[in-house]
Amino acid sequence: MNRLFGSTPKGPKPTLNSAIGSIDTRISSVDVKIASINTELQTYQTKMAKMREGPGKTALKQKALKVLQRRKQYEAQRDQLQSQVWNMEQAQTMQDNLAGVMTTVDAMKTTQRELKKQYGKVDLDKIERMQDEMADLLDVGNEIQETLSRGYEVPDDVDEAELDAELEMLGAEMEMEGAGALDSGGVPDFMKDEVPNFIDEPPESSKVQEAAR
Repeated sequence: MNRLFGSTPKGPKPTLNSAIGSIDTRISSVDVKIASINTELQTYQTKMAKMREGPGKTALKQKALKVLQRRKQYEAQRDQLQSQVWNMEQAQTMQDNLAGVMTTVDAMKTTQRELKKQYGKVDLDKIERMQDEMADLLDVGNEIQETLSRGYEVPDDVDEAELDAELEMLGAEMEMEGAGALDSGGVPDFMKDEVPNFIDEPPESSKVQEAAR
C-alpha cells in the first residue's frame, strides 16, 4: 500500500475546520476561473453580434461553445465542492453539539458526586433530636411567659354576700362615729386633720367691752 499511495504523512491530523477552509479556498479559485470564462464568452458574443453569417462566424461560435462547456465543468466542480463543505459543516455542528452534551453530562456527574458527599455528612437523627429539643424549649418559654403574666385578682370563690355585709357594717360604724362627734360640739375625727391652723381664737370678753366704749 505504501508503494502505491506513498507513506502516511507525519503531523497533526486534519480537522473539520481545516478541511472546510481548504475546500473554501478551492471554491474561490474555481469562482475566479468561471468569472474569467464569463468575460471571454461576453467577448465572443459581442463579436458574433457584429458578424454576418459565414465561415468566420461559425468558427468563432465553435470556440464559444468550447468555452461554455469548460464553464459548465467548472460549475459542476464548484457544486461538488460546496456539497462537501455542506456535509462537513453538518458534521461539525453535530460534533459541537455532542461536545456540549458531554460537557453538560460531566458537569452533572460532578455535581452529583458533590451532593452525595455533602448529604453524607448530614445526620438526620441529630437534626430530629435538635428539633425535639427546640420544641421543648419553646414549651418551657411559653410556660414562663404564662407564669410572669399571671394576675393577682380576687379569687373567684369569694362570697359576694359576705363582702356586702362587711361593707354595710363599715358604713354603719362610720355613721355612728360621725353622729357622736357632732353631738359633742367637736369636730369629727375624720375632719380633725382638715381644720386649718390659721383660725383665730375667740376674743376675750374684756377686750370686747373696751372696744365697744
